[in-house]
Amino acid sequence: VNDGGYYRNDSRANDDEGHSDSTEGHDEDDEIYEGEYQGIPRADSGKPSGMDGVTATQAQQFRDLSAYEGERKKDQEELAQQYETILQECGHGKFQWTLYFVLGLALMADGVEIFVVGFVLPSAQIDMCLSEPNKGMLGLIVYLGMMVGAFVWGGLADRIGRRQTLLISLSINSVFAFFSSFVQGYSSFLFCRLASGVGIGGSIPIVFSYYSEFLAQEKRGEHLSWLCMFWMIGGIYASAMAWAIIPHYGWSFQMGSAYQFHSWRVFVLVCAFPSVAAISALTTMPESPRFFLENGKHDEAWMILKQVHDTNMRAKGYPERVFSVNVWCLFTLYLLYILFCVSPVSAFFLQVWSNFQTVFSPQYRRTTYMMMAVWFSMSFSYYGLTVWFPDMIKYLQKQEYSSRTKVFVKEEVKHITFNFTLENQVHRQGEYFNDKFMNLKMRSMVFEDSLFEECYFEDITSTNTFFKNCTFIATLFYNTDLFKYRLINCKLINSTFLHNKEGCLLSDISDENNAYMVYFVSFLGTLAVLPGNIVSALLMDKIGRLRMLAGSSVISCVSCFFLSFGNSESAMIALLCLFGGISIASWNALDVLTVELYPSDKRTTAFGFLNALCKLAAVLGISIFTSFVGITKAVPILFASGALAAGSFLALKLPETRGQVLQ
Repeated sequence: VNDGGYYRNDSRANDDEGHSDSTEGHDEDDEIYEGEYQGIPRADSGKPSGMDGVTATQAQQFRDLSAYEGERKKDQEELAQQYETILQECGHGKFQWTLYFVLGLALMADGVEIFVVGFVLPSAQIDMCLSEPNKGMLGLIVYLGMMVGAFVWGGLADRIGRRQTLLISLSINSVFAFFSSFVQGYSSFLFCRLASGVGIGGSIPIVFSYYSEFLAQEKRGEHLSWLCMFWMIGGIYASAMAWAIIPHYGWSFQMGSAYQFHSWRVFVLVCAFPSVAAISALTTMPESPRFFLENGKHDEAWMILKQVHDTNMRAKGYPERVFSVNVWCLFTLYLLYILFCVSPVSAFFLQVWSNFQTVFSPQYRRTTYMMMAVWFSMSFSYYGLTVWFPDMIKYLQKQEYSSRTKVFVKEEVKHITFNFTLENQVHRQGEYFNDKFMNLKMRSMVFEDSLFEECYFEDITSTNTFFKNCTFIATLFYNTDLFKYRLINCKLINSTFLHNKEGCLLSDISDENNAYMVYFVSFLGTLAVLPGNIVSALLMDKIGRLRMLAGSSVISCVSCFFLSFGNSESAMIALLCLFGGISIASWNALDVLTVELYPSDKRTTAFGFLNALCKLAAVLGISIFTSFVGITKAVPILFASGALAAGSFLALKLPETRGQVLQ
């Protein structure tokens, strides 16, 4: 087989090499190849130690520094083109689609992780007696974990491999997600969700880099965009499981008063399934051949590329077609790579740190700063608004609920037994004598300046219920959750509390229908991105990454202004779906662009760093936006619109990568 078709320099071709399906027994060819290879580097191309060890004075002995950089860039482009040609030889087919579904499960696990805590909070706060600050921390802890995980796993994937790093990160996510389903205390649950977030943080940067290195140039934009759909599927899965599991409060058991396992814990357990499935499927897939080439494992790289080729050809009905790329071609690629691309840093962690520093080297500095600004602005506005939307819906629900509050003033009630639900009422200056409140629920009840004399409270469960400035005379509280902190500035005269229930002070409306609505809204919001996913996948390679990114950001910016007109629950849901459907195209374009702007040995490091910055921006956006719920809509809308406008403007300053081979 003639390998000259894959190389531009005649000296790199070896017309006498053996067939492509041989991987050993070429001692004679080794000698011939090595003898021929001695003449490949030009006299002025430097030693294999690379530019890092060459001072300006030494470089001047060979040529001007700018000329050297030009030669280096030319050789890098040649390497990228040669690998692209090999991928063209392998074809696109069954292997890529199998890897698509395997990596899709890992991306689905990331989408699930975002929703888990938000769905379990209303139920978990009852079991763990969470205060508002604790609830807020639990909501943000996943993003903080994912921020750390993206940075750590992104750097490691460039050193120990995409597949191995992804397996480790998914395993950590699965283990701690499993444990979080069973731990009882708030601190333990918080730690498990943090560790689970650290694990899943490696999913996005590794998955896109891993998949891109098996895709030829004309397929890359489209199929990376199709891959993004699994994040949406993860959100739909989480919403559907929450809807089907959490409201079934009968799915629970307890061991004494110390251990309780309620339905929301079943939901947490079920949400670990995509990660476990991804681990099982990933064990059947090979490492990226691009990674092997850059680490001198050319035999392993050749075997994987041959596996890709043979799998695709058999599926297409051409089992007899021979993989025409010889193993020595890949060895040449590796030798050229270490000549021009590798920095000789020996220590493992120093190599990871060196990769990170290279992202900010003069060659990539401008691109990295621009990408940081775009990632930050996109994440700040998107996550801020998507969390602000449900909070606004809850606020509108509470406003509507409060508008139906019944007020009773100066009522006198004597010798009456209340054994039915009391809800959404305010009683002022009332007098209650010898009344019994038994086996009932109190929801959003307020008693102000009222007198209770010789009354009896038994088996009471209350939510958002308070007694303010009331007087209790000879009153007995038996087996109730009416703790003294529900009695604000009240006088207790000869009154007794017996066998109080263990419980928490809850301020939310305890309404099962409201829980269903939260899951349904999340389901609709996630499903709404489907059209945007399809459109971006079909047009990514036709209109380009930058136009897709900037155009989607501009339209998202305009759609933000419609939020001012969302004064009802249905309007806010519709606007949530509109914003999600439009903005997803810009996220898909940003993922593809990030993969293509950096070389293979820096790709997951850069992607991980940018994704970590994304999660930091998410934490800031959520904290700022939610602080304005119930105060004003103008500030969140202006913040989000301004960030999206800035992001779309900066995106146009980035280099277009459509039609270019992977660096």
